[in-house]
Amino acid sequence: MAQKPVSLPEEIEWTWEVRPPRPNPTLPNVLLLGDSITRNYFPEVQKRLTGIANVYLMASSTSVGDPRIEQQIEQFVKMEKVRFRVVHFNNGMHGWAYSEQQYKREFPAFLRAIRSLVKNDTQLIWASTTPVKSDTVDGATNSRVEERNRIALEFVRPQLAIDDQFSLMRKHSDLYQDTVHFNPAGAAIQGDQAAEMIRSALSRRD
Repeated sequence: MAQKPVSLPEEIEWTWEVRPPRPNPTLPNVLLLGDSITRNYFPEVQKRLTGIANVYLMASSTSVGDPRIEQQIEQFVKMEKVRFRVVHFNNGMHGWAYSEQQYKREFPAFLRAIRSLVKNDTQLIWASTTPVKSDTVDGATNSRVEERNRIALEFVRPQLAIDDQFSLMRKHSDLYQDTVHFNPAGAAIQGDQAAEMIRSALSRRD
């Protein structure tokens, strides 16, 4: 009998959603779906895609393995009522109370929730989880980050485009702001790569 997923909340739980103040109806809509790392490079993506797309953000501390993530995505879809041409997504830096076995078991449900956002012509881009500056006890470690990235790749390759943020930021270990997040210079590098992949996806669709 399959185990029913349960919520294992962290000490602090949050969601952060941003929409353009005045979306241009002639431009395609793009969604960044992720966590605080995604939130850090969101402004750079916005800047890079000015005049090209309306860029939305849904960031959350809720992890794959927690049934709330599917509910949050469903609520976001109902609230925004827009059609997304590109969804750039990641989930892997939270929920360390969940084992990688649980992460693997529940990743398909996470993908199904994302697909509920989209139409047949929507392009999905999966972003790998970035390395941490140093391992923490009972939390983020680079071996666990790499294992979660490997698991996610099993499900997204070869169907989806891949934004390899892990390999990108492994080359910039001098740009950490803390043990997990990157400083503004690092966030700009991340945003540049994400924006270029989104721009390419929009161009292919056009």
